[in-house]
Amino acid sequence: MRRLLSKIRIDGRIRILLRDTRASEIAETAVVLPLLFVFLLGIFWFGQAFRIYGNVTQAARQGARAAVAPACATCAPINTAQSVTNAVNAVTNTMNSANLSTAQLQNWSSWTRPALCACGTQSGPCGAPVSCQPVLTNVNVCVQTNVQLSYPAQGGAGVCGTSVSLRYKYPFGFTLPCYPQPCNSLDLSQIMLPGQAQMRVETQ
Repeated sequence: MRRLLSKIRIDGRIRILLRDTRASEIAETAVVLPLLFVFLLGIFWFGQAFRIYGNVTQAARQGARAAVAPACATCAPINTAQSVTNAVNAVTNTMNSANLSTAQLQNWSSWTRPALCACGTQSGPCGAPVSCQPVLTNVNVCVQTNVQLSYPAQGGAGVCGTSVSLRYKYPFGFTLPCYPQPCNSLDLSQIMLPGQAQMRVETQ
């Protein structure tokens, strides 16, 4: 009789445990929390990348503007060396104000530069695109001066100007899980954020 009562009590406890939803809630939480964490982490990484991309684009725009702007309203156009120096200084100042390190800029030999023709070219593409001007500092900014921005033969105004291009390496390293290892393509530190701007030469 005692064994029967004991068995009934044990069976009753098992039924109560089976009806209890606390175990299922724990299991659901264990599944949802990692997904929520990954989602929030993705928002953070994307927000950082978008912020850096905007600042890099702004740096290229400021560099192109500084490269073509004359020193004063009545001054003659600046020479190539001064134009490149002004562009690099403007890029550096803009990036420093955004707390971005110019050491993260990649050398232009490792990525494809804009294929821009020399000033005076009537139509594109041209056989020998203008190369990046050498920079005296260690800042990896591609400055292409005296390039054709629009072609008369193609209905453009035929204006000349300067192009400033750069590539910024994403500073946060985080490798996403993948299979089989290693999966370098999913390493966020391999992402290059581009910045490129063109400005026509200002005469006054």
